Amino acid sequence: MSIPEPFTDVEIETADAGFYEDYSVPIALISKGIMVALVLWALVFPANATSTLGTLNSQLLEIFNSFYIIIVGAFFFFLAIVAILPATGRRIMGTPGEKPEFSNFSWFSMMFGAGLGVGLMVFATAEPLGLWGSNPVVVSGAVEGNTPEALQSGYRFTFLHYGFHAWAIYVVTGLSLAYYAYTRGMPLTIRSALTPLFGRLMNGFLGHVVDVLGVVATILGVSVTIGYGVSQFIDGVYAITGMEWVMDLGGEVPTPSKVGLISGLVVIMGLSIISAVSGVGRGVKYLSNLNLVLSIILLGTFVVFGSFVFAMTTYGTAMVDYILHFISLSFGAYGPLSAEAFAAALPAEAQAHADALMGGATNAWGSFDGFKSGLEGAAAELDEATLAAAYAAGEQGRQFGWQAGWTTFYWAWWIAFSPFVGLFLARISKGRTVREFILGCVFAPALVCFAWMTILGGTAIDLELAGAAEGAIIGASNTNKLFATLSFMIDGGLLSMLNVMCVILIMTFLVTSADSGILVMNTIMSGGSQETGIKHRIIWGVILTAVIGALILAAGDNNPMDALRNAMIIGALPFTMVMGLMCVSLAKALFRDSQRDKLAAESQAAE
Repeated sequence: MSIPEPFTDVEIETADAGFYEDYSVPIALISKGIMVALVLWALVFPANATSTLGTLNSQLLEIFNSFYIIIVGAFFFFLAIVAILPATGRRIMGTPGEKPEFSNFSWFSMMFGAGLGVGLMVFATAEPLGLWGSNPVVVSGAVEGNTPEALQSGYRFTFLHYGFHAWAIYVVTGLSLAYYAYTRGMPLTIRSALTPLFGRLMNGFLGHVVDVLGVVATILGVSVTIGYGVSQFIDGVYAITGMEWVMDLGGEVPTPSKVGLISGLVVIMGLSIISAVSGVGRGVKYLSNLNLVLSIILLGTFVVFGSFVFAMTTYGTAMVDYILHFISLSFGAYGPLSAEAFAAALPAEAQAHADALMGGATNAWGSFDGFKSGLEGAAAELDEATLAAAYAAGEQGRQFGWQAGWTTFYWAWWIAFSPFVGLFLARISKGRTVREFILGCVFAPALVCFAWMTILGGTAIDLELAGAAEGAIIGASNTNKLFATLSFMIDGGLLSMLNVMCVILIMTFLVTSADSGILVMNTIMSGGSQETGIKHRIIWGVILTAVIGALILAAGDNNPMDALRNAMIIGALPFTMVMGLMCVSLAKALFRDSQRDKLAAESQAAE
């Protein structure tokens, strides 16, 4: 029995001359059209854009929340099976016998720089603190937030969001791109990953659609990352200089103002465009080395001055707890709670007040005391036991709201970022085995994330538990929690020096992230070429700046990140479906290639 040779003749038509020389005109124009339309909509009709994005996001989450959760769990187990099976795990991403292009140390260093960076600077303290106060175990009422009892469950979900599932998202995209590029000599672009399923259809409009979805997801994923990073950058500038015009001081806690955010965005993106235009090779290398050195200094500061013993104890217990709950974390998805189901679960005496009770009982960000104090009229006169039963009836709604607002946001963010990081991981992994790629890119960076989260976040939690911070770190904005933690750890000249160092680190992470994002978008639009035109790098840098700035301004009085978050979750959904098809496609390719190798070996033995 013979097996047909795989389809590898991917042809992406590019312009021979003119403004779009060496670029796919359909991909470039459709991508630009979508982004320009989004910018104009956000600028001309900001209230409508914010409201529509928020409504659409809510509606999509009601339908697709479980889909997001389950498919990400499936990504991890798919990769685990591929790595474990001898026939697939030992396959080399390249020609037989080809050696890796980079040493293990360089490979790991570049991997960390691509997938970490801004996210860890913002969330290494904010994530553990936030989840210590609110996680599904707290939402269920089993423990009270911000107490020693909530620490275990807080880190369980911290590890979930930055652990093996998260990195599996990157690796699904990266492995698909690397396998076809290096074993079959195909272009390093998104459409190549679907050729085992769709063959020649990938050379036409369907292939353009797949690549456009990759570009749009990348833009929105990078936009959210830069949005959070710029906010933390402005918090740092304020901590150093005390310039009040960059902050909104009218709320409960100081937060970056829109003027400050737009000013910081222009500075960061200006530097990114200059870096992207100027040849990047040496610049990005030097910035990456600087990032690594400054990151080690920051981590060392927390080891010396922070709560290192508390952090390491937390690391060990949290790791065991994370592994014990791994299956339920992978597939424990919640759907919305209907009004009918809520009413049916209420005690008889509360049935008549179902409408008044449901809002508070299903509020994922409230508490039982907040639920009771928010009631009015006859509902407020119900006895304690009835109210407790009504609150318990709303648990599924609370769990759905929490999961959709936290875990699903993270999965959408990692998915939107995966064309960028996945393509980068593919470019640095030629000559690696499939097993080596999966183990190296899923487990090693996840363990580093866990260390960051426990050392930095654990120090912040320990300061709160000991009463030294008196709620100041918890009360700080997410992007300011790092600087608030530092202010309670150390003082004087060392604090000033570390604040400056953190601002420089945030800035260099942002510049390299935006710079690399611009290059990845151009790579996809040029059919996989790694050498792209300078003018297009400038244009996409400007478009990226405009997307972030327009959505920040469109938010109005709401959180400036709300519109960016909503747009990103919506934009990530189609690419999530593409990634699901990538897994099916890769499974088919690996199986067929193994069969071909087996038949070839049998034929050779027969001769």
